[in-house]
Amino acid sequence: MDRLDQLLVNQKLCDSRNRAQRMIKQGKVRFRLSDSHEWSTASKPSLKLPSDVQLSLELSDEDRFVSRAGLKLEGILSGQGISLAGHSVLDIGCSTGGFSDCALQYGADRVVGIDVGHGQLHPTLLNNPKMVLREGVNARNMPFDELLAIVPGGFDTIVMDVSFISQTLILPNIQPLLKPSGQLISLVKPQFEVGKAHIGKGGIVRDTGLFTKVAAQIQECCAQHLLTVRHYEESQIQGSDGNREFLLIATPKTN
Repeated sequence: MDRLDQLLVNQKLCDSRNRAQRMIKQGKVRFRLSDSHEWSTASKPSLKLPSDVQLSLELSDEDRFVSRAGLKLEGILSGQGISLAGHSVLDIGCSTGGFSDCALQYGADRVVGIDVGHGQLHPTLLNNPKMVLREGVNARNMPFDELLAIVPGGFDTIVMDVSFISQTLILPNIQPLLKPSGQLISLVKPQFEVGKAHIGKGGIVRDTGLFTKVAAQIQECCAQHLLTVRHYEESQIQGSDGNREFLLIATPKTN
């Protein structure tokens, strides 16, 4: 007899016990014993079952990408009719790889992911030949030469999803990495832009007037660093902590 979360990994239905546990707690795992004709919905990852148990997963939209961040990027890509077919993409703050996964599923030829952390990228992306990972990279100190050696001439698209840092510290490094025809698509998180004094209980920004100020601040920073904001919208999907988030599209300024 084995734990259900381990059985899901053993049967290659989930790539990790953490993911298996999440699926079980969300009520998305069913099982059927070999001597039964009925399926039951599991609720506990620790449930002990025989190794020959039949298991099934109920997949939803959120399961199409390695993290829900992929749904946020997909929202603006589909909403604005943006194709990434054939693009070289830089993913700043790639983390688990939600944006990278979405970019690849939307046709990107190559994705270069950078993150200040280590060991976070999902295994399916680590094994994807179109994915290049650079860990331990602080986007404030962008390794321009290294990145442009990977993609000479610059990137078609840069996507960005960073936390615990203001994007105004990273935006100065964007334009030199973009092709003249390129674009930046960035997820703006006001909770990391407004300062601690404006963060409410639970880490939530509740003063809606601050969202307008953040938008103006980001757009001004872009303008100062040779980027023009073409579009700015609220993400249809809130942050996991309940905070409202926003997406922008910016392009290099033309003379």
